[in-house]
Amino acid sequence: MTVRRQWRGGEPWYDDAAGRLVRPYTVSNGRTRPTAHFDLLTMVMATGRKPVACQGPDYAQVLGLCGGPVSVAEIAAHIRLPAVVTKVLLADLVDCGALTARAPAAVSAGPASRTDRALLEAVLNGLRKRL
Repeated sequence: MTVRRQWRGGEPWYDDAAGRLVRPYTVSNGRTRPTAHFDLLTMVMATGRKPVACQGPDYAQVLGLCGGPVSVAEIAAHIRLPAVVTKVLLADLVDCGALTARAPAAVSAGPASRTDRALLEAVLNGLRKRL
């Protein structure tokens, strides 16, 4: 027997056998490309503005998670949607001014950022001894 229920707090309908009943393409209105570029490590944060155009439980859930800086990957994991659908929702919220986004910092290619081969080999040898 399949149990259908609605979670507290306005969460989407859920079926124990099938999972989420609202499919991801429905959440993003069939869109598969966000209007802005987001890396999985892009940090987003709520601006405090209430979105007029972006209404619905998925947008509200995303905004609830963005009280402080949070990565796109973390949001996707919390709302249990594919990253591309999450990026579409985030782009909508950025476009209406409810979120700000900051790309991950680039790693410099200077001498301080080069990996130490001896250190990596020592770590590998230590792992091999433990396993």
